[in-house]
Amino acid sequence: MAALAYTLGKREINYYFSVRSAKALALGAVLLLTACHAASRRYRGDDSCEYLLSSGRFLGEKVWQPHSCMMHKYKNSEAKNCLVDKHIVFLGDSRIRQLFYSFIKIINPQVKEEGNKHGNIPFEDKSASIKVDFLWYPEVNGSMRQRIKSWTEGSVAKPHIIVAGAATWSIKIHNGSNEALTQYKINITAIAPLLEKLAKSSDVYWVLQDPVYEDMLSESRKMITNEKIDAYNEAAVRILNSSSRNSKAKVKVFSVSKLIAQETIMKSSDGLHLPESSRDTNAMILMNVYCNKIMKPIDGSCCQPQPPLTLIQKLAFCFFTLSIIGYLIISLIHRNNYRKNKSCTDLEMGEEKKPAINTPNVSTLEMLLHSFCKLGLIMTYFYLCDRANLFMKENKFYTHSSFFIPIVYILVLGVFYTENTKETKVLNREQTDEWKGWMQLVILIYHISGASTFLPVYMHIRVLVAAYLFQTGYGHFSYFWIKGDFGVYRVCQVLFRLNFLVVVLCIVMDRPYQFYYFVPLVTVWFMIIYATLATWPQIVQKKANGNCLWHFGLLLKLICLLACIYFLSYSQGAFEKVFSFWPLSKCFELNGNVYEWWFRWKLDRYVVFHGMLFAFIYLALQKRQMISEGKGDALFSNRVSNVLLFISIVSFMTYSIWASSCKNKTECNELHPSVSVVQILAFILIRNIPGYVRSVYSSFFAWFGKISLELFICQYHIWLAADTKGILVLIPGYPMFNVIVSTFIFVCVAHEISQITNDLAQIMVPKDNSTLLKRLLCIAGFFFGLLLFSAMQDQSRH
Repeated sequence: MAALAYTLGKREINYYFSVRSAKALALGAVLLLTACHAASRRYRGDDSCEYLLSSGRFLGEKVWQPHSCMMHKYKNSEAKNCLVDKHIVFLGDSRIRQLFYSFIKIINPQVKEEGNKHGNIPFEDKSASIKVDFLWYPEVNGSMRQRIKSWTEGSVAKPHIIVAGAATWSIKIHNGSNEALTQYKINITAIAPLLEKLAKSSDVYWVLQDPVYEDMLSESRKMITNEKIDAYNEAAVRILNSSSRNSKAKVKVFSVSKLIAQETIMKSSDGLHLPESSRDTNAMILMNVYCNKIMKPIDGSCCQPQPPLTLIQKLAFCFFTLSIIGYLIISLIHRNNYRKNKSCTDLEMGEEKKPAINTPNVSTLEMLLHSFCKLGLIMTYFYLCDRANLFMKENKFYTHSSFFIPIVYILVLGVFYTENTKETKVLNREQTDEWKGWMQLVILIYHISGASTFLPVYMHIRVLVAAYLFQTGYGHFSYFWIKGDFGVYRVCQVLFRLNFLVVVLCIVMDRPYQFYYFVPLVTVWFMIIYATLATWPQIVQKKANGNCLWHFGLLLKLICLLACIYFLSYSQGAFEKVFSFWPLSKCFELNGNVYEWWFRWKLDRYVVFHGMLFAFIYLALQKRQMISEGKGDALFSNRVSNVLLFISIVSFMTYSIWASSCKNKTECNELHPSVSVVQILAFILIRNIPGYVRSVYSSFFAWFGKISLELFICQYHIWLAADTKGILVLIPGYPMFNVIVSTFIFVCVAHEISQITNDLAQIMVPKDNSTLLKRLLCIAGFFFGLLLFSAMQDQSRH
């Protein structure tokens, strides 16, 4: 009864919620969200700097998240590059002095807080010609006005950045009197026009006063209440805003410090001054406000303007626009022809006659344009998500619950959709799709939760990536060994399906090919597998069955391959020379060199070889009927199966214990290429030795496995944000609901792209050799043009 209810429940879900209806719902959601965000930007403005300076929240205890954008954590080298030949002045009281020290520690972390607390403090970095000064002006008075006025006069060099603020001393000295507040208003009114004048050529920030923790204040500071501070802040904001209302140059009000202080002031040592972590956050916000537009960090979307369209992006936009127009024209023509030639009744015979229309060429063209039409709309969504400043972005923040709770959810769903397999062979198609599916879902959760900061999780994810490559070696070796098909058609089909989406994204998102590192990795390994098996002598299963010596010949080939891998992994210079030749360098360079490509290749250098070797051994055992793959049968005899199962479980757990005890990522990465195969083989044996386990699979995981490549690539821009550094925010203020909606759209888009790729592969890679050759010449011409335009772009940028 329970099994019947279980089956009926799945049928009900599948009946009422098909893939087609899901995609229609996703399209509606995208259109609605795009309209809402566009209207919000138009109404509230699209200056993310204002959000950075005025709003945000804490993720955990120490990570500050600005509203709607991402904040970059600047290293001292980046700070020096940004502030080279700059003069920065901090003007104010002891709180501004704290901000000054936090700011210069970004430039030079070795700086100590020394010097006269109630005096001026200079700082200079001669290597970058950076000068930062703290000027002691604890009150907004005539002295401060005179100093600011001196900068407005032509004979004195103006600072590039001015950070000012004061009020607590006025409250303290005058015992919180109303007369002091009145005088403060008069003085800041006199200073405001001078600050506006400076703002025309410099960046000027007025820091509002942070709240205090009244219970911790000393007796001499008891008059500094939050009520008084609020009154002073309201006066400063009102005067500065009214003064700059009619001016293009605007003094930026630094009010976000108040929000930070509200959460952290109770950790203050004296109730007045902020704890060090909060001061550091304020300093980093200042650095982001000024430097993001100069340095353009990927994970610093605050204060960054939308990047201009490149020549290649403009051409891509024109191509997709023409495809949409072409498809609409052909659709209208077909509709009109259908109406004109609608089947009519034969008067003599009384039968319906259907018009004879020659459609094959038209249908192919229509299918091509239809695919590019859909792809163009999808790429527009990609661009809006991760290049245009339409949707919001946020930084990642890791907690154990954000990673492990979703893992439990998908595990439950995977078990719910368990079904019987069509075949019970080791690593059958349904099982490998299931394997790819659950691994991909775990990797997605790993990325969105920011779990890379937790080393045990990182090491296990590295095994999952290695397992994908293991399947690459296993799958392609098995195909070539069994089929013996080394034709151009097979190679082109595989290369097209692997690379089509990435090539389009390189064009639309203006990113290098190596940026999507996994696709270059599997592409190169496929070509290595092909070259290993296709070169003379071609050894396939049919030939080897006639003479066992061919098995030794194949093993010799594999040993040669292993020797080449070993040599390249320990000879970085030779590896870089191979991939530094043009045009390979255009494909594998990232940030001007191929080091990243070498690192990625080296990290899993042996696992593809392990996959090929496993396939060879398994197929040899299968041919000699040394394993039992019947439904419900154990793979080996009971004793052998039990021993292997025990060894596999122990090996699996041993690896997990080792990975969980890792202390250093560099050292663990060095061992990973040699030991990752242990857990992969252990999993394969655990999954396949018991007959029942081998006879079932999760259709839920298998569904995702069929689109695993598209999921991996699409996550870069329409699920994560800022090239995977952050999280896309479609629905601000509701993190859980946002993840649900963005995930739903993301999965629908990935599935549609998978279908588009399959449709285009049939058109672009035909089976007829002469037609295929023509297409290859066209594709070669396309890439030549792409390289030419890319060179022109690079020249114009330099």
